[in-house]
Amino acid sequence: MKLILPPGVSRARFEQALKAFASVVGPEWVLATDEDRETYLDVYSPGRDTSHAASAAVAPASVEQVQALLKIANEFRIPLWPISRGKNFGYGGAAPRMAGTVMLDMGRMNRIIEVNDKLGYCILEPGVGFFDLWEHLKSNKIALQLGIPGNGWGSVVGNALERGFSPAGDHSNNICGLEIVLPNGEVVRTGMGAMGDGKAWPLFKHGFGPSWDQMVVQGNLAIVTKLCLWMKPADEAAISIEIKLPKPSDLQWCVEALAPLRLQGVIDGLVRLTSYQASATVPTLRNQWYQGSDSIPDDVIAQMMQRMNVGWWNGPLRLAGFSDVCEANLKRVLERLAKFTKQEFPVTRMRGDAQPGPTTYPLQMVNWYGGRGGHIGYSPVMPADPKLVQEQFERTRRRYQQFGLDYSGTFYIDGRAATNVNLILYSKDDEEQKQRVRQLFEALIKDAREQGYGEYRTHLSYMDNVAASYDFNRNALLKLNERVKDAIDPNGIIAPGRNGIWPKAYRAHRGVL
Repeated sequence: MKLILPPGVSRARFEQALKAFASVVGPEWVLATDEDRETYLDVYSPGRDTSHAASAAVAPASVEQVQALLKIANEFRIPLWPISRGKNFGYGGAAPRMAGTVMLDMGRMNRIIEVNDKLGYCILEPGVGFFDLWEHLKSNKIALQLGIPGNGWGSVVGNALERGFSPAGDHSNNICGLEIVLPNGEVVRTGMGAMGDGKAWPLFKHGFGPSWDQMVVQGNLAIVTKLCLWMKPADEAAISIEIKLPKPSDLQWCVEALAPLRLQGVIDGLVRLTSYQASATVPTLRNQWYQGSDSIPDDVIAQMMQRMNVGWWNGPLRLAGFSDVCEANLKRVLERLAKFTKQEFPVTRMRGDAQPGPTTYPLQMVNWYGGRGGHIGYSPVMPADPKLVQEQFERTRRRYQQFGLDYSGTFYIDGRAATNVNLILYSKDDEEQKQRVRQLFEALIKDAREQGYGEYRTHLSYMDNVAASYDFNRNALLKLNERVKDAIDPNGIIAPGRNGIWPKAYRAHRGVL
């Protein structure tokens, strides 16, 4: 990837900044060749690679180095985009929102500082991956559970800061204290960590005064160097109930049956209902099922369901805790389901600590169309109302069919709200198909906004669009975010444009791709 300079920075000035960065981290940790820049591209980008191309990357190994790099960035007006491990696939990966930004790669800061099994927490640096923490728990026989997303390759810290989730729920809900470096280099600890010797930093979320953890989550006000995360003790027992529903219309009654049980705490974790295609996208290719350029038709869907032994909607329900409680809750769930269907649901009992570890296997789904695959996801949040959920599915599927793409969706029900994760797969080598993907995504944003649903997380290319959809009182929240941004980061050096929040120095780049 050829060099794209940061906006307003000359080549000579840029080279001076890189030399200054090298004096802090060492020349080997300033990555500025064409090949280096290639590694920080969004490998799944549905648009032009140059839209989100980094100019270079710098990799600190300590808080002190982060502070020194921020001082240089302010001096030379070099924008920095922090990443933990750069595995945020489907949302932009290791790339920045604004072309020419320098990546601040935090992967070398990868210490597991503490894991406390008695009080159920860990303290981590950004470079710790799910595989790292999992292996630490197993090798040290620590009986704590780890919520693992579909892509286990990523950072535990980065995932929580993006509000990533697993069947256990939203990981950002378990954040209990951060160590952050502000744009001026000042180090702050949030919550109870604001005390010099605060003993309850990873134990009590709020401390005294305003809580800043969620101001940092999905924001661009600071760089996180340590994160305290609550973890749940391993359960004594677990029961899995296999949900396999034959018709697309079964979604409505299933949500009606299960959402109240999730709200009451009978079901452990999120209720997950995934469409049939998820079973086929990893082990097979599309051309093994269908050769047409339109959406896969219903008769082929029926063949896929039969061969893969899946329903139209699928998902394991997990009951976990003490064995007698699990058995009582199993009775409640089966009785509730029996009010809606005569279908029987297989039940599997297991030890509570029999949790599968992290994996990257699901990433093979991007091979669906053959060639260089890609994916993005559109994920609006809506009420867990059965009728509204069914309507959301049907409306979204019609949009996929309109643009000739294969529908693949999941509803995660937490009792009150439903998050509808819509997976959009495509070939990066098919420009016409990528154009349809972009049209579909824009249509989904419009449709959700008309229903009063907002996306909780999005791809770099659509951050401005999604931010604009939060339009109460003429986008008052976005304006507030940008006022705070300008006050804390007057030079706009940390992640300009992240989630639609543009500092004054780069506000003219809003909407530019």
